[in-house]
Amino acid sequence: MDMENRTAANADESNWGMFAHLSALVGFVIPFGNVVGPLLIWLTKGKESDYVGEQAREALNFQITMLIVAAVCFALSLILIGLLFLWLAALFDLVFVILAAVTASKGQMYRYPYTLRLVK
Repeated sequence: MDMENRTAANADESNWGMFAHLSALVGFVIPFGNVVGPLLIWLTKGKESDYVGEQAREALNFQITMLIVAAVCFALSLILIGLLFLWLAALFDLVFVILAAVTASKGQMYRYPYTLRLVK
């Protein structure tokens, strides 16, 4: 289903779509939790609803992208600039996860900017 053509979801779908985005925040506490949360929702609830599946896949792709960014920042931390970029990437991640969760809670589709869409 095309993301631009679908704009509304029922209450249960919008809640699961919101949870798919918010589950990525686990990554701030548990390593790789930012990927595991959206992946679990995509694999379980994504089969029940196209909306939830699309939102969970979008969250998963964004978090994979953020893992790649974090790895590059970690490598650049050897020359110290990576530490600054790592903090900026974490802030970028937090802000866009919150924006996505708020949008999904309204039953609307959200597409993250600057995301590698590796999971189709």
